[in-house]
Amino acid sequence: MAEYPIEYYEFFIKFNEGDYYTCHDLLEEMWMTDKGNLFFKGLLQMSVAIYHYEYGNVKGARLMMKAAHDYLQEYRPKHWGLDLENIYIFIEKCHVIFPKDINRVPFEEVESLPKLPKLYLYLND
Repeated sequence: MAEYPIEYYEFFIKFNEGDYYTCHDLLEEMWMTDKGNLFFKGLLQMSVAIYHYEYGNVKGARLMMKAAHDYLQEYRPKHWGLDLENIYIFIEKCHVIFPKDINRVPFEEVESLPKLPKLYLYLND
């Protein structure tokens, strides 16, 4: 089995717990040491997209999810033990769910937004 940086393992735990803000921090730390690595950047953008959506920033979520889609493309179908095809199904579902006519809702009204599907990430080496 491959060995990965501890931050990568922690990312999986935090993502599956729904702590997308911490996911951003973990991935940013890895990405900052290897800025050419669009795999890290794509996962980071996906985490940020979900975080934005949960706080009512629909436009930001759409933009970040589109960026994640673009950054992760060259790493398909699998990279660093992660099945990107499952992630692409999730990203495409999110694009359909994100309201097209709303850019932002107040935090108090976030519950009125359609729910995103739940994605669980796991290493598959």
